[in-house]
Formats: sequence, C-alpha cells, structure tokens
Amino acid sequence: MHKRTVLHAAVAAALLSTAGLAGAQQAPFKIGLILPMTGQQATTGRQIEAAAKLWMAQNGDTVAGRKIELIVKDDTSLPDVTRRLAQELVVNEKVDVLAGMGITPSAMATAPIATQSKTPLVVMAAATSSITEASPFIVRTSFTLPQVSVALADWAPRNGIKNVVTLVTDYGPGLDAEKFFKSRFEFNGGKVPESLRVPLRNPDFAPFLQKVRDLKPDALFVFVPSGAGAAVMKQFGERGMDKAGIKLIATGDVTDDDQLNDMGDVALGVVSSHHYSAAHPSAANKKFVEAFQKANKAMRPNFMAVGGYDGMRVIYEALKKTGGKGGGQALVDAMKGQIFESPRGPVFIDAQTRDIVQNVYLRKVEKKDGQLWNAEFDVIKDVKDPGKSK
Repeated sequence: MHKRTVLHAAVAAALLSTAGLAGAQQAPFKIGLILPMTGQQATTGRQIEAAAKLWMAQNGDTVAGRKIELIVKDDTSLPDVTRRLAQELVVNEKVDVLAGMGITPSAMATAPIATQSKTPLVVMAAATSSITEASPFIVRTSFTLPQVSVALADWAPRNGIKNVVTLVTDYGPGLDAEKFFKSRFEFNGGKVPESLRVPLRNPDFAPFLQKVRDLKPDALFVFVPSGAGAAVMKQFGERGMDKAGIKLIATGDVTDDDQLNDMGDVALGVVSSHHYSAAHPSAANKKFVEAFQKANKAMRPNFMAVGGYDGMRVIYEALKKTGGKGGGQALVDAMKGQIFESPRGPVFIDAQTRDIVQNVYLRKVEKKDGQLWNAEFDVIKDVKDPGKSK
C-alpha cells in the first residue's frame, strides 16, 4: 500500500512538472523593440516598426508553440532613455529579445544590459562597425558604414573624380564613413583636401556647404543619418553646387527611399552606394515593396525597413531552431550562420562576427513614371564588414 502511495505521488509530481514545462513553453515570447518614434530620427522608427508588423502579418504571431508579443518603446534617440527602457524591458517585462536601436549611441548604451542579462540584442539600424564587438549577444541585420563607403571610394576615381571633400555627421558611423572612404580613395590615388564634420543634433549644413563650394573639389562625399538627407540635398541645390560642377556622391542614407521623392530634381544623377534600394529588381523585393506600401498608405520602404524585416526573420528562425525553448545563448547561436534571400538580395549572418554579409550596390538617382528611384547599376557581392576583416 505504502509503495502504491509513493508511486501515485511520483506520477502526480511528474505530471505537474510536465504541465509546468508545457506552460513555460506556451508563455509568450516577448520582443522589446526600442526605436526613435519621435524626434530627429523618427522616420527610422516608423519604417522599422512597420516592417516588423508586416513580417508578423505575413508569417503569423506564433512560432514553435510560442505566441510572439512585440513591445514597441520610443527612446526619442536619446541613449540614456534607451538604456532605461532596455533595463525595464529586461527586468519588468522579462523580454526574450531586445531589438531596434535607431542610432549607434543607443546600441552602445544597451550592449552592457544585453551582456549582463544574456539577452540577444538584434540591431536593425545602427551601423558603426564596432557595435557587434560591444557584446557577444549582439547580432546585426542592418549594415556597416565601412561596408558601403569602400565601394564608392573604388568607383569614384575610375569615373574621373580625383579630388573629394568629405562631409559626415560627427558620431560613430560618420567617423567610420570618413575613415574608410578616405583611406580607400587615397589608396586609389585620389586626394581628400578637407574632412568636415557636422553635429548630430540640429545640424546646419549651410556653412559647411559654403566651405565646400569655395574649395571647388570634383565631388563632395556625404554621410548623414537616415532622415537628414533631404536637408543636405535642399541646401546643396540652393547653393548651386551642382551648377558649380561639384558632384554629390554619398552613402545611401542621403538618398533615402523614404524621402527621395521630396528632394526634387536636384537629386537626379546623384551616385550612392548602399545595401538596399526599393528599386532592387528581384521578385522577393517587388513582393516586399508592394506589401509594405499596401499596409502603410503607400509609404515606400527604405533600408531601415529591410533591416527590421530581416531582423524579425532572424528572430523567428532562431526560435524555431531552439524548438520554442529560446534562452539567450541558444538564440544567439541559432542566429549565427543564418543564410537567406532578403528583399535586398542574398545575405548571411557571419558566425564569427555576428554581423551581416551582403551585396553592396552602386546606384544613381533616376526618374521613372514621375518618381525618383535609386537605380542600381553595379554590384559588389558578399561584402563583409571591412572594419572587422583584418
């Protein structure tokens, strides 16, 4: 009798623990998406949130038995706010993954929290090379400035541009763009007589552009963060720099798809290098652009959207691979080495660096059916981040 009681107790305990395990597996899988939804970088937040929601609408909100819960927080692109929100999401909401990161200072502020709490941090926007080195739990699905700057520094001297002034926003990615463009351009025989830097907060480009006009280079190389390109383009036109024979060459942040149509004809002919254009002629991209515009009142997706869309894919696939269990280290391990066809083209997550490897395209702004597009005319395939491929 005693043995039977013990056996019953053991079975009951086993059933309870199984029920507990099933309950744990069915707990929602929370993604804390921290973005600049207001302020100077609000376009970045708007694009990434829309792309994340599109991915969920297309692929369902349940993965491996876990209901996906997307918690969106606005950090106004202030790193102190990002840090506080990340802390609250990890401690109070118990999120499984942190994601977003509109600008580099936000990603750097969140990195220690990701490390201490062993929470994967999927960087969907910020693009300074060193971000993935700030925590072993960071995985990036956007791009790096060295990736896109080097391609332009190779193209320019082959196309009659021998003398370039650089103009960048004075923070991490801008310094990366300046350094990698300049060193590669000089290596190719070009000259950079002046490197100008504008503040990140409330920039006034006018005095810098006047200085460029006085220097009369063949071209001006520009990096500004997403959302600031229209102001540069407007002032470039107002100062008649194109008429003075100074070409504008840039990273794709400047000819941002989200704002390109508002820039007017001064943008025509501007050559940029970047990893994504809404005009990318693949079937996957045409489908993506169509679905994105349908869901967002005809808003055109930009490179931030594709970083958010692919970031959600990387999270979904990692959760599937862990059989719905999740867990910080297991998720990061499942993100490493993922290979897939993105709207931007083929990509993979480098298992060593946890950074994205992707094609970089040379593009020229052209008008088609009354709209401006970044039309691709050349491609450099499978570009690793030059900031790390030492």
